[in-house]
Amino acid sequence: MCIFPKRRSNIIKGLLFIVFLISGNFSLIAEEAISNYKVYFAVGNFKNKTIFVIRQFEQAGKKFYLGVDPDNLETLIIPSDLISPETTGWPQILIRYNNTSYERAIEAANKQSFSLQNSGIIHGFPKAKGITLTIDLCPSNKPLDRIIFTKLITEFQKSEKPVPIALSITGRFILNHLDDINWLRDLIASDDISVTWINHTYNHHFNPKLPLKENFLLAPGTDLNFEILETEIALLQHGFLPSVFFRFPGLVSDHKAVVKVIEYGLIPIGSDAWLAKGQPIHGGSIVLIHGNGNEPLGVHDFIRLLQSEKSSIVKKEWLLYDLRESVGNEFQL
Repeated sequence: MCIFPKRRSNIIKGLLFIVFLISGNFSLIAEEAISNYKVYFAVGNFKNKTIFVIRQFEQAGKKFYLGVDPDNLETLIIPSDLISPETTGWPQILIRYNNTSYERAIEAANKQSFSLQNSGIIHGFPKAKGITLTIDLCPSNKPLDRIIFTKLITEFQKSEKPVPIALSITGRFILNHLDDINWLRDLIASDDISVTWINHTYNHHFNPKLPLKENFLLAPGTDLNFEILETEIALLQHGFLPSVFFRFPGLVSDHKAVVKVIEYGLIPIGSDAWLAKGQPIHGGSIVLIHGNGNEPLGVHDFIRLLQSEKSSIVKKEWLLYDLRESVGNEFQL
């Protein structure tokens, strides 16, 4: 999601714009590079709510924090003069705030981390009449499958506006698809869609000749710090707000990799319904399709699903859920 669901934002077209949330209003700092972007853990109070700070950076000579609301999983950018966070360690946050949705989701993801594929949270609301849609945008020479978005807008325009979507995006996709990025920005600005931006690494390394245990993010020599932080920087520089969610490339990981990702304050997200692999959809499924032009079967199956549920969509009996809402509510006490 770009900032918050169901809130209209005035996003200026072009490169190197960043959106900041200040007291519920949006302001922009244009054409200023982000510097000193780093992991930083602290806890502070902002607008009478406890906020976990997970990143710190500078722009235009000012310091900012990337924070997360531990109850609803919303992220926000806070200027340093509006909050006085107390520096702490990641283990201390997990211990002190172990009853929040954020910590409980991380604990669940950690427990689901011992298989080679599909670690992390793979399902949302257990009894939901609908799904959470995640669209992966891995590096590709092909253009964005825009038909996914136009079909969603057409089918849901009377029942859900904006349509909530989660995009698992790579830094290289942002770099090489500026027309598509600007097109998505226009859809967000017009309130047609709201987007939760999932970190899918910068390079999405893949070697078809290597076994899974040595592939994707498990490839020897992988710089996890670069893969995670550079993707967040790329999102911010283009006016989008990183979420607290992370998806492993190829859904491939091991326990050690999951633990390392969690130590960045991120929640790994898998899927129980990868459509191109023929996995069935159930109520509350976290559905995975690729929108980068490389998986036409999954796109076709999803469009067919929309057509089959058309009457239920109109009656609001079959919905799309915001990923933060789906995961956050699942782990509320």
